[in-house]
Amino acid sequence: MIAYILRRVLQAALILLGVSVVTYALLYMLPADPARQIAGRSATAETVANIREQLGLNLPFYEQYLRYLGNLLQGDFGRSYLQKTEVGELIAARLPATLLLMAGAIFCELLLGLTAGAIGAIKRNTSVDRTLMVVSFVGVSAPQFVVGILMLYLFAVVLGWFPIGGYGTFSHLVLPSVSMGFLGAGWYSRMMRSSMLDVLRQDYVRTARAKGLGRARVFFVHAFPNALLPIIAMIGIDIGMFMSGIVVVESVFGWPGIGQLAWQAIQRVDIPIIMGVTLVSACAIVLGNLLADLVVPLIDPRIKLR
Repeated sequence: MIAYILRRVLQAALILLGVSVVTYALLYMLPADPARQIAGRSATAETVANIREQLGLNLPFYEQYLRYLGNLLQGDFGRSYLQKTEVGELIAARLPATLLLMAGAIFCELLLGLTAGAIGAIKRNTSVDRTLMVVSFVGVSAPQFVVGILMLYLFAVVLGWFPIGGYGTFSHLVLPSVSMGFLGAGWYSRMMRSSMLDVLRQDYVRTARAKGLGRARVFFVHAFPNALLPIIAMIGIDIGMFMSGIVVVESVFGWPGIGQLAWQAIQRVDIPIIMGVTLVSACAIVLGNLLADLVVPLIDPRIKLR
């Protein structure tokens, strides 16, 4: 286990290094000029040149990147060009809200997806099964911003059940969590249905039924845990999808997380914030996949870590 974790940590470090190089290179090639953004439209060419020199933007790409990487290894994400604040402090202030939203979204997608998939497997080829699969297909196909706007209009504006936006109470969390979880619920319901049907055809399930065990015991004790194995692997991958979709959802609902921070930074070409959010998101994806790999053997001892 220790050797496996050490190998994965080394792989994670290499992945994060690659992410930092690619992201920094893409930002370096942007036609926008951060120095001009900071100085303002009315600034003189001399003022812009001085700002560019102060920020080191006049250096070659490799020198800029090595300087950034050296600071990053010391825990310094840099300083926001426009907000004049340490990027690490900005991310730390916004991260709890994003983690709360992510937890709520994961709970919603698992609750809706696993329930729909299990019911679909039990009611196979019935009208209930077909209806659930159609809803799942809609969930997979619908863009998150469309789902978010529709839910905001229906449940906040028309019905008034939830606040239009903001942060701080449970009612503020419901709509953005369901909006983010609706897409994943569609995937999970289809995968859970397929996995459950496969498990229900296994010999040990037929043996359990032949022994006279009740239907509920066969389902929850023998079939359901084994059908969850591919689902657990998907949860780690889902974190990456959440980190990409969270920018849109947080912007729609005015949720003060790192997604909204990243969107504001993109609009202003605030490179240190964009880099910081990207690296934090990459760390979350790597950590999610590692935790998924470690949890699966605890559920199914037949799986060995290598």
